[in-house]
Amino acid sequence: MNEISVFNPTGAEIEAAESVPHSIEAEQQLLGAILTNNDIFDRVAAIIGPQHFYDPVHARIFETAAARINRNALASPVTLRAFLEDDEGLKELGGPAYLVKLAGAAISTYAARDYAQMIYDLAIRRELIALGHDIAARAARVEIGSEPADQIVEAEQKLYQLAEQGKSDTGFQSFLKAVKDAVDVANAAYQREGGLAGLATALDDMDQKLGGLHRSDLLILAGRPSMGKTSLATNIAFNVAKAYRKGTLPDGTTGTVDGGVVGFFSLEMSAEQLASRILAEASEIPSHKIRRGDMDEDEFRRFVEAAKSLESCPLFIDDTAAIPISQLAARARRLKRTHGLDLLIVDYLQLVRGTSENRVQEIGEISMGLKAIAKELDIPVLALSQLSRQVESREDKRPQLSDLRESGSIEQDADVVMFVFREVYYKEREKPGDHEMDKMAEWQEAMARLHGKAEVIIGKQRHGPIGTIELSFEEQFTRFGNLVKPWQQGAGGEF
Repeated sequence: MNEISVFNPTGAEIEAAESVPHSIEAEQQLLGAILTNNDIFDRVAAIIGPQHFYDPVHARIFETAAARINRNALASPVTLRAFLEDDEGLKELGGPAYLVKLAGAAISTYAARDYAQMIYDLAIRRELIALGHDIAARAARVEIGSEPADQIVEAEQKLYQLAEQGKSDTGFQSFLKAVKDAVDVANAAYQREGGLAGLATALDDMDQKLGGLHRSDLLILAGRPSMGKTSLATNIAFNVAKAYRKGTLPDGTTGTVDGGVVGFFSLEMSAEQLASRILAEASEIPSHKIRRGDMDEDEFRRFVEAAKSLESCPLFIDDTAAIPISQLAARARRLKRTHGLDLLIVDYLQLVRGTSENRVQEIGEISMGLKAIAKELDIPVLALSQLSRQVESREDKRPQLSDLRESGSIEQDADVVMFVFREVYYKEREKPGDHEMDKMAEWQEAMARLHGKAEVIIGKQRHGPIGTIELSFEEQFTRFGNLVKPWQQGAGGEF
């Protein structure tokens, strides 16, 4: 009886047996076409970047040519020579004469997009092979500190990055690319009406102070209970989702041109309760009436119309209680991959779970995790946070940075820290007795002055000034809005 021998190759033997997918000829053809006709770069820039080239010398040639073309300067073998003649890798290929050879060998400029797509596809295949080997190697190592569930989340993260950016691990990037990205952000703000670099909240004074909600920023919105944190976050979510519009971006790709897709992790309230709040704001019917079904015919008609208009709003709610930070990140990635994601809101930070048993370390892990999500998905993350009780013991109840619960890590990781403050909440509880006529008159005057007003105090902002923003607040609809200033009275317009 013949024995069948089973061959179990090692990782190194597998790697040696596989030819790494690449095409030097396609890279040469594409670079030659660009150096011959710079207009071709615009056709391929949305498909590939320097990181997709197999040959590192080709990557540097592409990056240098791209930098010149983006500045409306000529990229040719002659103009690139000054930038690359000391490049050691280029010297091995023949020096600046190699640039001339590339341009001379370019015979198919019309097929440049096909070459670019081919280079991109081969780069993705190389990344997938490397990622597969890495996942297999890590899974084979049985270590106490490496849980399979953690490995799955990490693998999903790398696959997401690969799907979104065409590279699973970005590593170092040249200063040239970083400068270009910074100029693109400034140009987008310059082109956009109102000059906002970030996502508009539709609360004008807040947008002016923050410049909108910036991508990759972690924003903390903190306050004591009943100050309106969830209401303000819900208002922002509704305003952003309501303004959502898809279209063609400046680079020719399709994406969000106004408003955005919003993901809302509601860890305290159910999805139905959150939807009721949004419907109360949209229909201008008090939320307690909606809960009880205590509406007249006109109100019910407005309620149904508001519900219909909101059906198409790209607002996604996840009301899983006590969700771990790793699971939250995985669900956010999945949402961005399937529906898109422009703003993530977490209500609230202290209800997310970490892995540490030490509470301060756990909060640190959660705040770092939220900042990592903001950077990885390139979106603003707005996280709500509770404040410690020490606010109540002070005469001036306005919150400050030291009032943040487990404040060290939250304050450190956040790009913006804001506090919601409604003085009327505390003033209501200072009502004097009916027999104290003078005090009662003072109290009524103060209540009239504070009625319908709220403050958002910016305690920290990396990109701009701190200060106080005044907003209107309609308690019956749990709605924040733009406050009409004294000089705007009677000026008309909607606020």
